[in-house]
Formats: sequence, C-alpha cells, structure tokens
Amino acid sequence: MRGLFLDASGELGTVYHAVARPDDPSVTLNLQSHVEPDTLPALLAGYDFVLNDHSFMPAEVMRRCTGLKHVIFLGTGARSYMDPEALAGLGITVHTIRGYGDTAVAEHAIALMWAAARRLGRMDRGIREGHWLRTEGMQLTGKTIGLVGYGGIGAEVARIAAGSGMRVLAWNRSPKTAPGMTFVSLEQVLAESHVISLHLLLTDATRGMIGPRQFAAMRTGAILVNTARGALVDEAAMVEALRSGRLAHAALDVFDQEPLPPGHALTTLDNVTLSAHSAFRTPEAAQSLIRKALDIAADLAKAST
Repeated sequence: MRGLFLDASGELGTVYHAVARPDDPSVTLNLQSHVEPDTLPALLAGYDFVLNDHSFMPAEVMRRCTGLKHVIFLGTGARSYMDPEALAGLGITVHTIRGYGDTAVAEHAIALMWAAARRLGRMDRGIREGHWLRTEGMQLTGKTIGLVGYGGIGAEVARIAAGSGMRVLAWNRSPKTAPGMTFVSLEQVLAESHVISLHLLLTDATRGMIGPRQFAAMRTGAILVNTARGALVDEAAMVEALRSGRLAHAALDVFDQEPLPPGHALTTLDNVTLSAHSAFRTPEAAQSLIRKALDIAADLAKAST
C-alpha cells in the first residue's frame, strides 16, 4: 500500500521522520500547510491511504478520488473536516486517533482555567499598554469543576484538578464509572460547577449542545473552558452570557471558525482568554500521534495482503 501525508508541513514532517520505521508502509510527504479541496483528486491519485492533519475533504470532491480506500485523520475531530458517513458511501473508510495527547490537552485546559480564574490575559494586555491593572481573581482550591464528557482527556483533567484541591463532578453521554469520580446529571454539573470544562466529540447530537438554556442553568459567575470543539457551543449565546455577566469568563482553544477572524466578537471582550487550537501541541503528543497513524497504516497494509 502507498500513502500520502497530505499536509505534512513544518514540524509534522520533522516528527514523521523521527518516528517512522523501515518496515512502515511507504508514505510520501506533501509539504503543504494548506491544501485546496479541488486539488485533492490530482494529489491523491495512485495512493491507497492518506494521512490528514487539517485539510477539508468535501464528499463531492472525494468522489473523484478513485482508488483511495482510507483516510487516517490525525486526531478525533474528523467531522470538522469531512463527512465520514458520506465518504464511507464512496468506499473510503475514515480512521481517527484517540489517546495521543490526553495529558497535553488536559494540561492546556487546566492552564486556561487558571488564566481565566486569575484574569491573567487582561492584566498582561493592560501592562503591555502601560496600565498597572490589578484584578481580583477566583481561588480555585475548594471550588467545583464540572467535566462535560469523561474520556481520556477528562480523566486527566480530573486527576490534575483533584490534586489541586478541587471538587470534581462529571457527566458523560453514556453511563460510566471511575474510581473516586462522582458522575451526576448534566443539569447538576451546570448548576454546581464554578468551572465547566468541555471534553466531548463533535457529532450531530453534540453540536450546539451548550446553548441559551444551558447558559441560563449555570451558576452566575462560572468559567467555561473549551479545548474540545468550538461547535459544541452556541457561540452567539456564549457571547451574550459573557456580556451579561452570567458567564464570568470563557477560556477557549477552539472556535466555530478557525482561524478566528480579526474583529470577531470574542476578541473584543475582556472576559475571554484565547489560544489558537494548540492544546494538543507538545512534542510528546505529536510523536505519539504520528506513530499511532503509522501503526494504523501498517495494520491496513497487513490486512490487504
């Protein structure tokens, strides 16, 4: 089997060379950071599988990529870039990768939580502008963090938060148990949590699930942390909750539209802390991600012989 790494620009290409093994399937690196969808049929011609980091794959274009059998998406959020069911109908199987960056994302979520609680972004901006802006923050020890979704990342957030003296509640879409964890209804998570951290996959069922009703159910002055997917949240409802003070702060690594356009409402609010979809970006996570992708490719190659 022959594969193409569709968008192996910059660090990812370097990581690939660091973790690839001589017995891995043959993979060609396309050293582009941005791939236009209409170029896909030509780029993918002659390849059996493709590694995709962040390139869009519309079904109407992929229909013309005859011969391609597998898309190995580098992460869990394939639905943000393609329709897996539509591709399956074309004979293309989409594979996703979990667990490669649980600790990296969890640490970033915790960092965003603390930055929001102590209003570090606002003070940083003020000092850079020549103002000595001292703010009062939230002490998190003894406070409650509520996890919406409890997979590998949620479990890591729970471990770090509990070790910091926080009470941890969690809600999961399917029933789950874990040692030392308290699972409650989503309504209880929203009502009791000082910090709400999202850790769900984006699906048709979860898209926009944090909307006006959920913001109204949160305790006044809560902090929302999102390192999962921007589309889990009704963005307009979040902006309204931030402006009204119902939501004290939003700490966000993901957005409906990425990159976030200049002048976007979220960039104009002092009670928002932003990062550029980088929660997973550590050398350790990147190496694990690419190695797992190559392991999938190796399994596919074995199954085809």
